[in-house]
Amino acid sequence: MTDTPHFPLSAVVGADSLKLALCLTAIDPKIGGVLIEGPRGMAKSTLARGLADLLASGQFVTLPLGATEERLVGTLDLDAALGQGKAQFSPGVLAKADGGVLYVDEVNLLADHLVDVLLDVAASGTNVVERDGISHRHAARFVLIGTMNPEEGELRPQLLDRFGLNVAMSGLPQPAERSEIIRRRLDFDADQQGFCARWEAAQTALRDRCQQARERLASIALDDQSLAEITERCFAAAVDGMRADLVWLRAARAHAAWRGATAIELQDIDAVAEFALRHRRREQQPQAPAPEQQQSAAQASTTSAQSGQGQWGELPAQAQPMGARREVPSWPKKP
Repeated sequence: MTDTPHFPLSAVVGADSLKLALCLTAIDPKIGGVLIEGPRGMAKSTLARGLADLLASGQFVTLPLGATEERLVGTLDLDAALGQGKAQFSPGVLAKADGGVLYVDEVNLLADHLVDVLLDVAASGTNVVERDGISHRHAARFVLIGTMNPEEGELRPQLLDRFGLNVAMSGLPQPAERSEIIRRRLDFDADQQGFCARWEAAQTALRDRCQQARERLASIALDDQSLAEITERCFAAAVDGMRADLVWLRAARAHAAWRGATAIELQDIDAVAEFALRHRRREQQPQAPAPEQQQSAAQASTTSAQSGQGQWGELPAQAQPMGARREVPSWPKKP
Protein backbone atom coordinates (compact mmCIF):
# COMPACT_ATOMS: atom_id res chain seq x y z
CA MET A 1 0.00 0.00 0.00
CA THR A 2 1.17 3.53 -0.68
CA ASP A 3 1.27 6.04 2.20
CA THR A 4 -0.56 8.84 0.38
CA PRO A 5 -4.27 8.14 -0.20
CA HIS A 6 -5.09 7.72 -3.87
CA PHE A 7 -8.39 7.46 -5.67
CA PRO A 8 -9.57 3.83 -5.34
CA LEU A 9 -9.68 1.92 -8.60
CA SER A 10 -13.01 0.40 -7.57
CA ALA A 11 -14.52 3.91 -7.42
CA VAL A 12 -13.58 4.84 -10.98
CA VAL A 13 -16.62 5.33 -13.21
CA GLY A 14 -16.45 3.59 -16.60
CA ALA A 15 -13.07 2.79 -18.22
CA ASP A 16 -13.90 -0.91 -17.89
CA SER A 17 -11.38 -2.02 -20.53
CA LEU A 18 -8.54 -0.15 -18.87
CA LYS A 19 -9.47 -1.40 -15.40
CA LEU A 20 -9.46 -4.96 -16.73
CA ALA A 21 -6.04 -4.48 -18.35
CA LEU A 22 -4.64 -3.09 -15.10
CA CYS A 23 -6.07 -5.96 -13.08
CA LEU A 24 -4.57 -8.51 -15.48
CA THR A 25 -1.19 -6.82 -15.09
CA ALA A 26 -1.56 -6.98 -11.31
CA ILE A 27 -2.32 -10.69 -11.57
CA ASP A 28 0.71 -11.40 -13.78
CA PRO A 29 3.29 -8.59 -13.86
CA LYS A 30 5.24 -10.56 -16.49
CA ILE A 31 2.64 -9.41 -19.02
CA GLY A 32 4.75 -6.28 -19.29
CA GLY A 33 2.69 -3.29 -18.21
CA VAL A 34 0.12 -1.11 -19.93
CA LEU A 35 0.30 1.80 -22.37
CA ILE A 36 -2.71 4.09 -21.95
CA GLU A 37 -3.66 6.34 -24.86
CA GLY A 38 -6.20 9.11 -24.58
CA PRO A 39 -6.81 12.85 -24.46
CA ARG A 40 -6.02 14.99 -21.44
CA GLY A 41 -8.44 15.04 -18.52
CA MET A 42 -9.38 11.35 -18.80
CA ALA A 43 -7.99 10.39 -15.35
CA LYS A 44 -5.23 8.27 -16.87
CA SER A 45 -2.92 9.05 -13.94
CA THR A 46 -5.67 8.27 -11.42
CA LEU A 47 -6.25 4.87 -12.96
CA ALA A 48 -2.55 4.10 -13.15
CA ARG A 49 -2.06 4.93 -9.47
CA GLY A 50 -4.93 2.63 -8.61
CA LEU A 51 -2.88 -0.32 -9.88
CA ALA A 52 -0.34 0.01 -7.06
CA ASP A 53 -2.97 -0.99 -4.50
CA LEU A 54 -3.57 -4.28 -6.32
CA LEU A 55 0.06 -5.42 -6.52
CA ALA A 56 1.85 -7.47 -3.89
CA SER A 57 4.05 -4.39 -3.41
CA GLY A 58 2.18 -1.11 -3.59
CA GLN A 59 5.15 1.10 -4.44
CA PHE A 60 4.20 3.69 -7.07
CA VAL A 61 7.05 5.76 -8.54
CA THR A 62 6.71 8.52 -11.13
CA LEU A 63 9.46 9.29 -13.63
CA PRO A 64 9.36 13.01 -14.52
CA LEU A 65 9.92 13.94 -18.17
CA GLY A 66 12.76 16.27 -17.22
CA ALA A 67 14.61 13.70 -15.12
CA THR A 68 18.35 13.25 -15.59
CA GLU A 69 19.91 9.87 -16.24
CA GLU A 70 21.47 9.91 -12.75
CA ARG A 71 18.05 10.42 -11.19
CA LEU A 72 16.76 7.45 -13.16
CA VAL A 73 19.57 4.93 -12.58
CA GLY A 74 21.14 6.30 -9.37
CA THR A 75 24.67 7.51 -8.60
CA LEU A 76 27.89 6.20 -7.07
CA ASP A 77 29.76 8.25 -4.44
CA LEU A 78 33.44 7.89 -5.40
CA ASP A 79 34.66 9.85 -2.39
CA ALA A 80 33.08 7.27 -0.09
CA ALA A 81 34.59 4.50 -2.20
CA LEU A 82 38.09 5.95 -1.82
CA GLY A 83 37.73 6.83 1.85
CA GLN A 84 35.84 3.80 3.11
CA GLY A 85 36.94 1.24 0.56
CA LYS A 86 33.44 0.52 -0.66
CA ALA A 87 31.09 2.06 -3.17
CA GLN A 88 28.21 4.02 -1.72
CA PHE A 89 25.16 3.87 -3.97
CA SER A 90 22.44 6.51 -3.99
CA PRO A 91 19.33 4.82 -5.41
CA GLY A 92 17.45 6.35 -8.30
CA VAL A 93 13.93 5.96 -9.61
CA LEU A 94 14.56 2.42 -10.90
CA ALA A 95 15.62 1.17 -7.47
CA LYS A 96 12.59 2.72 -5.80
CA ALA A 97 10.25 1.19 -8.39
CA ASP A 98 11.56 -2.37 -7.92
CA GLY A 99 8.59 -4.64 -7.20
CA GLY A 100 6.05 -1.89 -7.84
CA VAL A 101 4.87 0.46 -10.56
CA LEU A 102 7.01 2.81 -12.65
CA TYR A 103 4.72 5.45 -14.11
CA VAL A 104 5.70 7.72 -17.01
CA ASP A 105 3.23 10.42 -18.02
CA GLU A 106 3.51 11.55 -21.67
CA VAL A 107 5.93 8.69 -22.27
CA ASN A 108 6.12 9.57 -25.97
CA LEU A 109 7.86 12.82 -25.00
CA LEU A 110 10.52 11.11 -22.88
CA ALA A 111 14.13 11.92 -23.86
CA ASP A 112 15.81 9.32 -26.08
CA HIS A 113 18.67 8.60 -23.67
CA LEU A 114 16.18 7.78 -20.91
CA VAL A 115 14.23 5.58 -23.30
CA ASP A 116 17.42 3.64 -24.03
CA VAL A 117 17.97 3.03 -20.32
CA LEU A 118 14.37 1.90 -19.82
CA LEU A 119 14.69 -0.53 -22.71
CA ASP A 120 17.83 -2.12 -21.27
CA VAL A 121 16.48 -2.44 -17.73
CA ALA A 122 13.03 -3.63 -18.84
CA ALA A 123 14.68 -6.43 -20.84
CA SER A 124 17.13 -7.58 -18.15
CA GLY A 125 15.33 -6.74 -14.91
CA THR A 126 18.66 -5.45 -13.55
CA ASN A 127 20.03 -1.93 -13.30
CA VAL A 128 23.81 -1.52 -13.57
CA VAL A 129 25.52 1.75 -12.59
CA GLU A 130 29.18 2.19 -13.55
CA ARG A 131 31.52 5.06 -12.87
CA ASP A 132 35.30 5.18 -13.24
CA GLY A 133 35.73 1.43 -13.01
CA ILE A 134 33.36 0.99 -10.06
CA SER A 135 30.01 -0.66 -10.65
CA HIS A 136 26.87 -1.45 -8.71
CA ARG A 137 23.92 -3.54 -9.75
CA HIS A 138 20.48 -4.13 -8.26
CA ALA A 139 17.19 -5.74 -9.22
CA ALA A 140 14.79 -3.47 -11.07
CA ARG A 141 11.65 -5.40 -11.90
CA PHE A 142 8.62 -3.19 -12.20
CA VAL A 143 5.32 -2.84 -13.97
CA LEU A 144 5.75 -0.10 -16.58
CA ILE A 145 2.69 2.11 -17.01
CA GLY A 146 2.78 4.90 -19.57
CA THR A 147 0.26 7.44 -20.81
CA MET A 148 0.33 9.38 -24.05
CA ASN A 149 -1.67 11.38 -26.57
CA PRO A 150 -0.62 10.19 -30.06
CA GLU A 151 -1.53 13.57 -31.51
CA GLU A 152 1.53 14.95 -29.71
CA GLY A 153 3.97 12.46 -31.21
CA GLU A 154 4.42 8.73 -31.67
CA LEU A 155 6.34 6.45 -29.34
CA ARG A 156 9.57 4.82 -30.47
CA PRO A 157 8.74 1.33 -31.81
CA GLN A 158 11.25 -0.36 -29.49
CA LEU A 159 9.61 1.10 -26.38
CA LEU A 160 6.10 0.71 -27.78
CA ASP A 161 6.61 -3.03 -28.10
CA ARG A 162 7.87 -3.24 -24.50
CA PHE A 163 4.40 -2.43 -23.20
CA GLY A 164 2.54 -5.69 -22.90
CA LEU A 165 -0.95 -4.25 -23.31
CA ASN A 166 -2.32 -1.14 -25.01
CA VAL A 167 -5.66 0.52 -24.22
CA ALA A 168 -7.22 3.58 -25.87
CA MET A 169 -9.65 5.65 -23.80
CA SER A 170 -12.63 7.44 -25.25
CA GLY A 171 -12.91 11.17 -24.65
CA LEU A 172 -16.71 11.35 -24.84
CA PRO A 173 -18.45 9.81 -21.81
CA GLN A 174 -22.21 10.18 -21.61
CA PRO A 175 -23.67 13.12 -19.59
CA ALA A 176 -24.86 10.93 -16.71
CA GLU A 177 -21.46 9.27 -16.51
CA ARG A 178 -19.71 12.64 -16.63
CA SER A 179 -21.80 13.89 -13.72
CA GLU A 180 -20.97 10.86 -11.60
CA ILE A 181 -17.25 11.20 -12.42
CA ILE A 182 -17.22 14.84 -11.28
CA ARG A 183 -19.28 14.10 -8.17
CA ARG A 184 -16.92 11.35 -6.99
CA ARG A 185 -13.87 13.47 -7.71
CA LEU A 186 -15.28 16.36 -5.67
CA ASP A 187 -16.10 14.01 -2.81
CA PHE A 188 -12.56 12.63 -2.87
CA ASP A 189 -10.95 16.07 -2.91
CA ALA A 190 -13.14 17.24 -0.02
CA ASP A 191 -12.31 14.28 2.27
CA GLN A 192 -9.78 11.77 0.95
CA GLN A 193 -9.74 9.59 4.05
CA GLY A 194 -13.51 9.48 4.32
CA PHE A 195 -13.97 8.74 0.61
CA CYS A 196 -11.47 5.86 0.73
CA ALA A 197 -13.19 4.50 3.84
CA ARG A 198 -16.55 4.43 2.04
CA TRP A 199 -15.02 2.47 -0.83
CA GLU A 200 -12.84 0.22 1.32
CA ALA A 201 -15.18 -2.79 1.07
CA ALA A 202 -15.28 -2.66 -2.74
CA GLN A 203 -11.53 -2.03 -2.91
CA THR A 204 -10.82 -4.95 -0.58
CA ALA A 205 -13.01 -7.24 -2.72
CA LEU A 206 -11.09 -6.16 -5.85
CA ARG A 207 -7.75 -6.64 -4.09
CA ASP A 208 -8.77 -10.09 -2.84
CA ARG A 209 -9.95 -11.13 -6.29
CA CYS A 210 -6.58 -10.21 -7.78
CA GLN A 211 -4.76 -12.07 -5.00
CA GLN A 212 -6.86 -15.20 -5.50
CA ALA A 213 -6.22 -15.00 -9.24
CA ARG A 214 -2.47 -14.74 -8.60
CA GLU A 215 -2.61 -17.87 -6.46
CA ARG A 216 -4.59 -19.69 -9.16
CA LEU A 217 -2.36 -18.54 -12.02
CA ALA A 218 0.37 -21.18 -11.77
CA SER A 219 -2.16 -24.03 -11.93
CA ILE A 220 -3.53 -22.84 -15.30
CA ALA A 221 -1.59 -24.41 -18.16
CA LEU A 222 -0.27 -22.43 -21.11
CA ASP A 223 -1.67 -25.17 -23.33
CA ASP A 224 -0.78 -25.92 -26.94
CA GLN A 225 -4.34 -25.44 -28.21
CA SER A 226 -4.50 -21.88 -26.90
CA LEU A 227 -1.02 -21.16 -28.21
CA ALA A 228 -1.94 -22.45 -31.67
CA GLU A 229 -5.02 -20.21 -31.77
CA ILE A 230 -3.00 -17.18 -30.72
CA THR A 231 -0.12 -17.77 -33.12
CA GLU A 232 -2.55 -18.13 -36.02
CA ARG A 233 -4.15 -14.79 -35.15
CA CYS A 234 -0.78 -13.07 -34.68
CA PHE A 235 0.28 -14.33 -38.10
CA ALA A 236 -2.94 -13.03 -39.64
CA ALA A 237 -2.34 -9.64 -37.99
CA ALA A 238 1.21 -9.55 -39.46
CA VAL A 239 2.79 -8.57 -36.14
CA ASP A 240 6.56 -8.24 -35.91
CA GLY A 241 8.47 -10.52 -33.58
CA MET A 242 7.16 -13.00 -31.03
CA ARG A 243 6.37 -10.71 -28.09
CA ALA A 244 2.70 -10.39 -29.08
CA ASP A 245 2.23 -14.18 -28.95
CA LEU A 246 3.81 -14.43 -25.50
CA VAL A 247 1.99 -11.41 -24.06
CA TRP A 248 -1.35 -12.55 -25.48
CA LEU A 249 -0.97 -16.05 -24.02
CA ARG A 250 -0.01 -14.70 -20.59
CA ALA A 251 -2.86 -12.20 -20.63
CA ALA A 252 -5.36 -14.91 -21.63
CA ARG A 253 -4.18 -17.06 -18.72
CA ALA A 254 -4.47 -14.11 -16.35
CA HIS A 255 -8.01 -13.51 -17.62
CA ALA A 256 -8.89 -17.14 -16.99
CA ALA A 257 -7.56 -16.78 -13.45
CA TRP A 258 -9.54 -13.55 -13.08
CA ARG A 259 -12.72 -15.45 -14.00
CA GLY A 260 -11.91 -18.20 -11.53
CA ALA A 261 -11.49 -20.79 -14.30
CA THR A 262 -9.02 -23.67 -14.32
CA ALA A 263 -8.06 -23.51 -18.01
CA ILE A 264 -7.75 -20.99 -20.82
CA GLU A 265 -10.84 -20.84 -23.01
CA LEU A 266 -11.65 -19.06 -26.25
CA GLN A 267 -13.46 -16.30 -24.36
CA ASP A 268 -10.21 -15.49 -22.54
CA ILE A 269 -8.30 -15.24 -25.81
CA ASP A 270 -10.97 -13.00 -27.30
CA ALA A 271 -11.20 -10.78 -24.21
CA VAL A 272 -7.54 -9.68 -24.38
CA ALA A 273 -6.98 -9.78 -28.14
CA GLU A 274 -7.23 -6.03 -28.72
CA PHE A 275 -5.02 -5.28 -25.70
CA ALA A 276 -2.18 -7.35 -27.14
CA LEU A 277 -2.57 -6.47 -30.83
CA ARG A 278 -3.63 -2.83 -30.96
CA HIS A 279 -0.11 -1.39 -30.95
CA ARG A 280 1.50 -4.25 -32.86
CA ARG A 281 -0.68 -5.17 -35.83
CA ARG A 282 0.34 -4.03 -39.30
CA GLU A 283 -1.74 -3.59 -42.43
CA GLN A 284 -1.21 -6.24 -45.05
CA GLN A 285 0.84 -5.05 -48.02
CA PRO A 286 -0.99 -5.15 -51.38
CA GLN A 287 -0.18 -8.34 -53.23
CA ALA A 288 1.36 -8.25 -56.70
CA PRO A 289 -1.06 -9.28 -59.46
CA ALA A 290 -0.85 -12.83 -60.66
CA PRO A 291 0.88 -13.50 -64.04
CA GLU A 292 -2.48 -14.25 -65.65
CA GLN A 293 -3.83 -10.88 -64.46
CA GLN A 294 -0.74 -9.07 -65.76
CA GLN A 295 -1.14 -10.76 -69.18
CA SER A 296 -4.84 -9.88 -69.34
CA ALA A 297 -4.10 -6.27 -68.43
CA ALA A 298 -1.41 -6.07 -71.12
CA GLN A 299 -3.75 -7.47 -73.77
CA ALA A 300 -6.49 -5.04 -72.76
CA SER A 301 -4.03 -2.15 -72.99
CA THR A 302 -2.87 -3.22 -76.47
CA THR A 303 -6.43 -3.60 -77.73
CA SER A 304 -7.35 -0.18 -76.39
CA ALA A 305 -4.34 1.43 -78.05
CA GLN A 306 -5.05 -0.22 -81.40
CA SER A 307 -8.63 0.99 -81.37
CA GLY A 308 -7.49 4.54 -80.72
CA GLN A 309 -9.23 4.63 -77.31
CA GLY A 310 -6.08 4.63 -75.16
CA GLN A 311 -4.72 7.65 -73.29
CA TRP A 312 -1.30 8.84 -74.42
CA GLY A 313 1.39 8.76 -71.76
CA GLU A 314 -0.74 6.82 -69.28
CA LEU A 315 1.23 4.63 -66.84
CA PRO A 316 -0.19 1.88 -64.65
CA ALA A 317 -0.50 2.72 -60.96
CA GLN A 318 2.26 1.25 -58.82
CA ALA A 319 1.61 -0.10 -55.32
CA GLN A 320 3.62 1.83 -52.74
CA PRO A 321 4.54 0.24 -49.37
CA MET A 322 3.11 2.32 -46.54
CA GLY A 323 4.93 0.67 -43.62
CA ALA A 324 3.50 0.26 -40.16
CA ARG A 325 0.34 2.16 -39.37
CA ARG A 326 -1.79 2.41 -36.27
CA GLU A 327 -5.20 3.93 -35.99
CA VAL A 328 -4.81 7.28 -34.22
CA PRO A 329 -7.97 8.87 -32.82
CA SER A 330 -8.38 12.59 -33.50
CA TRP A 331 -7.72 14.05 -30.07
CA PRO A 332 -7.03 17.75 -29.43
CA LYS A 333 -3.47 18.82 -28.74
CA LYS A 334 -2.54 20.31 -25.39
CA PRO A 335 -2.54 24.13 -25.35
